[in-house]
Amino acid sequence: MTKFGEALARVEIGGKYGFINKAGEIVINPQFRSAGDFSEGLAVVKKGDKYGYINPKGEKVIDPQFDGAGPFSEGLAVVKKGDFFGDYKYGYINQAGECVIRKFDNQPGPFSEGLAAVKKIAGEWGFINQDGEIVIDPQFDDARFFSEGLAPVEIGGKVGF
Repeated sequence: MTKFGEALARVEIGGKYGFINKAGEIVINPQFRSAGDFSEGLAVVKKGDKYGYINPKGEKVIDPQFDGAGPFSEGLAVVKKGDFFGDYKYGYINQAGECVIRKFDNQPGPFSEGLAAVKKIAGEWGFINQDGEIVIDPQFDDARFFSEGLAPVEIGGKVGF
């Protein structure tokens, strides 16, 4: 299932993904191997073996260059690309496609309320701010995103906020 974002919804036709408007009209022809919903004016799409981003007009905004990519949240998106981040696999880009935070071997979470859950190599989760600084030390077995000032975390099989 998909949802409307930026007044467009993702559709699959003949094994390719495109977008329709609320009247059901195709506005971005199915041409992508996969596609995500629009978020903050951009949608992640897969062309060939790489991911990039398009705007609601179907125009390429960030070239397909990533091995993995997520939606934009609070102006940043998680992407995966080894050589883009040096020794690391994951980092965050801004809407210009510029790497702004690069330092993760494990896939970090999206930003919400100014923070994102990140996992240390040893396996503990903590939270960073949009400058990439750790603001809640890694200490959790699992952590999710903030909503209304709280984030679910797990320690020793117990979940709390």
